[in-house]
Amino acid sequence: MPIETAKLEQAVRDAFPVEHLQIEDQSSGCGESYFILLVSHAFEGKTTLARHRLINETLKEQIAQMHAFSQKTFTPKQYQAYLAKGN
Repeated sequence: MPIETAKLEQAVRDAFPVEHLQIEDQSSGCGESYFILLVSHAFEGKTTLARHRLINETLKEQIAQMHAFSQKTFTPKQYQAYLAKGN
């Protein structure tokens, strides 16, 4: 069963204080492959692996229904540096 972008967004917003959130359906609208970019203060002091585990745990039911899932996670300060590099 395809995942709706709105439901994925709501699950993220319910679990994390969101500074910035980008969700991209990379499966041409069929809801089976998603990329998310999440900026949150909740990631302060956590490694990338720990951040990804938090998201994977939060979205485990949704991810189980997908073909592919990828993510980028940043603290607000890291995201500003990422944008300054022209990404």
